[in-house]
Amino acid sequence: MSDIRVRVGTPEDVHQFMDLCLQGSEENGFVQPDPQKLLAEVWPALNRDGGICGVIGAPGADHFEGGILLRTCKLWYSDQIVLEERGVFVHPEYRSAKGGRARKLCEFAKEAAAKLEMPLMIGILSNSRTEGKVRLYERIFGKPSGAYWLCGAETGVTNKAT
Repeated sequence: MSDIRVRVGTPEDVHQFMDLCLQGSEENGFVQPDPQKLLAEVWPALNRDGGICGVIGAPGADHFEGGILLRTCKLWYSDQIVLEERGVFVHPEYRSAKGGRARKLCEFAKEAAAKLEMPLMIGILSNSRTEGKVRLYERIFGKPSGAYWLCGAETGVTNKAT
């Protein structure tokens, strides 16, 4: 596990990172993803403009093992900037209890927030393996500060309606 490294994503990683985003949306989403909207979030972060992407995978690889998208934003009720996680995803081929990729991606987010000296807002919106994800996040981030509920939807079941 010690040889697994999260590196800062670059614009050259856009296609592989977008593939991760679309896979994550298919697995955890509850509404139909819009690739243009995804790209509008990913591209600035890959250029370190209001965000950052963490990537597990070599530059130029056919696909990445995992990634995290972080964006800076202001909450609707404040002018204070926070670092918001928009998605953490580990490719299914690289998931294992011993792999540690999700942990490394979460630690990347925690370190980014510390370096930027801003709060990190990160969460889990999933109906799949949720308990294990919560335990992982509690080990890394401490006690949770809330929860999510979906009424009329379930993650992993994309609503195809337009």
